[in-house]
Amino acid sequence: MLTEKFFEVINKEGVVSIVSQGITEPHVVNTWNSYLRITSDERILIPAAGMRKTEKNITENNKVKLTLGSKEVMGHKYPGAGFLIEGSAKYLTSGEDFDMMKENFPFLSRVLEITVSSAKQTI
Repeated sequence: MLTEKFFEVINKEGVVSIVSQGITEPHVVNTWNSYLRITSDERILIPAAGMRKTEKNITENNKVKLTLGSKEVMGHKYPGAGFLIEGSAKYLTSGEDFDMMKENFPFLSRVLEITVSSAKQTI
């Protein structure tokens, strides 16, 4: 589901926006393309130090949307490629994936794991 173009984008720096929705309004938090790690089964792992509102929302509604991009990657017609990712989320506080992420990002307290249900190139 995650294309070669997606991997090209996350290998360039850019902002990732993560949208969650609890009982009230949507909430947006940001991270960096370079913080994303993709597992062999295409789950997205993101280090979390803050993201407390996102965590609260996910306990109420685990559906999330991510947007990410890079102006350094050729899009459909012009320079700049971006993606809309949809999926379900949970937080990891232990286990193999947590340990690997903690080694790479010592500042994290949890790992946000996204199971991708849809990945669409938007630009």
